[in-house]
Amino acid sequence: MDKTVPIIEVRNLKKYFKVSKGLLHAVDGVDMQIFPRQTMGVVGESGCGKTTLGRTILRLIEPTSGDILFKGESITGYSRREMRRMRNRMQIIFQDPYSSLDPRMTVSELISEYMIINRTYKTRNEIRKATADLMETVGLAERLANAYPHELDGGRRQRIGVARALSLNPGFIVCDEPVSALDVSIQAQILNLLMDLQEDLGLTYMFVTHNLAVVKHISDRIMVMYLGQVVELADSDDLFRDPRHPYTRALLSSIPIPDISMRDSPIEPIRGEISSPINPVVGCRFAARCPEATEACTGRDIPLRDVGGGHMCACLKVDCRDNPD
Repeated sequence: MDKTVPIIEVRNLKKYFKVSKGLLHAVDGVDMQIFPRQTMGVVGESGCGKTTLGRTILRLIEPTSGDILFKGESITGYSRREMRRMRNRMQIIFQDPYSSLDPRMTVSELISEYMIINRTYKTRNEIRKATADLMETVGLAERLANAYPHELDGGRRQRIGVARALSLNPGFIVCDEPVSALDVSIQAQILNLLMDLQEDLGLTYMFVTHNLAVVKHISDRIMVMYLGQVVELADSDDLFRDPRHPYTRALLSSIPIPDISMRDSPIEPIRGEISSPINPVVGCRFAARCPEATEACTGRDIPLRDVGGGHMCACLKVDCRDNPD
């Protein structure tokens, strides 16, 4: 696998939804590359467009405009039949491990469903063996093969979701907040499972989450979104060590510090009202809440620029600080 060619690339990707008051800009001009065996973390407040971006990349939601490339091949105009072929290469793990599973199907039926639909194997014995192997891979005991989702805890249900995503041997998986509905101890188990699978199977992830501690643990690069746009993109360590955008700094400052000596430390909230994503005005969408905003931040779109070492940021203040001329 050529690691210099991105497995996923999106160019000026947009997804707008028609609502009674106009167009809701859920994803608005996103550019991104994800390379093989890499985990791209996508973070931001609820409603920033993280999940919509992931589902649009997979064509579960049709884009309004822009281009989506898989291993250099544009899939934006693919027909439903062509996209069905792509499902063998691109999959998703859903957020809620209960509502995403058919309660009338057993564990083995749920895991084998995609293989049967796509005729991955010729005989039932082959499907049965592949299902048993997948259950072992994701840590589901053989005795649970005939159990139903309601009989299992959240961690086991999410392991079913992981097995379903793996059943067609994809190279790229969108993980849509796969641990947000789980207890903390179970979260760690699922995260470690995903990381082990990535190492063993050479998987590439887009990991959508609002949990900054989780995204730091699992991601190689992190993309910060605000109201449908990317405001910062950098390597994980770089982003946490030197956040450039005011919104990113505000997010990181909200992480609880497990130190009793810090219990009286003030937490500075993000002030101001969130701008409407419906027919948004031109300019930085964080300007209304940004303590550093000036008139220059409004009236024109702020492009995402490289401020050094592949660290991308969409902020005029950063540009002025790094490039005073």
